[in-house]
Amino acid sequence: MPLLTIYNPACGDRSAKTFFDIHVVPLLQQNDKFIDSLVATEHAGHAGQLVIDFVKSTDNHGEITVVLGSGDGTLHEIINFVSSNAFVGFPKLQFVLIPCGTANALYASLFLHDPKEDPIAYKLQSLQSYINNSKRTIPLTLAIAKLSSPPNEKKLPQVTVSSVVTSTSLHAAILHDSEALREEMPGIERFKVAAMQNSTKWCHSYVKLLPAPVAGRVEIYDPATKAFIDHPESDEHDPIVDVDGPFAYFLSTVNVDRLEPDFRITPLARTIPPVEATCEVVMVRPMRDPTISQDTLEARELFAPKLFSILGGAYDNGAHVDIRHDVEKGLSSDGDAPLVVEYIRCGGWEWIPDELDEHAHLLCSDGAISHIEKRGRAVCNAVTPQNGTGFAVYV
Repeated sequence: MPLLTIYNPACGDRSAKTFFDIHVVPLLQQNDKFIDSLVATEHAGHAGQLVIDFVKSTDNHGEITVVLGSGDGTLHEIINFVSSNAFVGFPKLQFVLIPCGTANALYASLFLHDPKEDPIAYKLQSLQSYINNSKRTIPLTLAIAKLSSPPNEKKLPQVTVSSVVTSTSLHAAILHDSEALREEMPGIERFKVAAMQNSTKWCHSYVKLLPAPVAGRVEIYDPATKAFIDHPESDEHDPIVDVDGPFAYFLSTVNVDRLEPDFRITPLARTIPPVEATCEVVMVRPMRDPTISQDTLEARELFAPKLFSILGGAYDNGAHVDIRHDVEKGLSSDGDAPLVVEYIRCGGWEWIPDELDEHAHLLCSDGAISHIEKRGRAVCNAVTPQNGTGFAVYV
């Protein structure tokens, strides 16, 4: 099987080249894995072109292995470039992931980190699977988001594909603003700074939750039974659920249960794995808080500490999914008050932002930011490519 090796020297703490020189390349050579091409990316979007050029040069229509030293963003670039430039007979891509980025959400979700484990050995687990000829790969579910213009403009939608996260609201604002902090703060601390900058922003939007084909219903997590149940507004005759904002948080994931090694924002993706391609959606709507009656600056400032307390539960092994509003205590994991986090499992969703709310028009796809046009919408659906196509990861 042809072997393409790519690393992004600019990602994370910029240590990818050194790691490949000292660990990755020697390990491949010692195990008689011939590297057909070893290249470093030189600019944004370069990785996708490298893959396409390599595929054309090999004339291989079966499978190609790509050893990729990067973060989630470079994988995102490859998937999107390939998805828009693939041709008939394009081979399946099998990725060997070497986590060299900032958060490495996909790798951290596939390979749980033990603090006692040697950090170098931890980063080489996908590579070891490939070297051992285990053929243990998992197909990647893709979240395909189509950003449509107003109907009267008759333009083709913009398409962006994610293998980790698609989001709006606070998470999209964080990724949008954190890029300006990358040089000063190459680590994950820049995300926390950007979060504080956007703590009082709520997004006014209208959402439709779409059922997955097999389930036939939109599902919602029920802490009382520790299981997913049919959403009370999703039935056989009308399975689509309509949701009004404003939203303090709206995020959906595929393939992962965390966005950082310890930030388990969609923990049920691992503890209650889906049986088909689905979006794991986490929503926080401030107006569900019984102490808030209207959207005012004062209400937003009062809710901000609650929001960060809620999201802090993601660092506590995903405890946020059980938190409820409590008039007396503020937040509680007991009782039968409304849940703070609405945890949804569905086939996809539509996000229709209020045209006057500028912040509601941001969409994040694996860290890449897109802008939804005024009077436009974003429609996101989860799919898993079949019949020997698509993308997979050695595990």
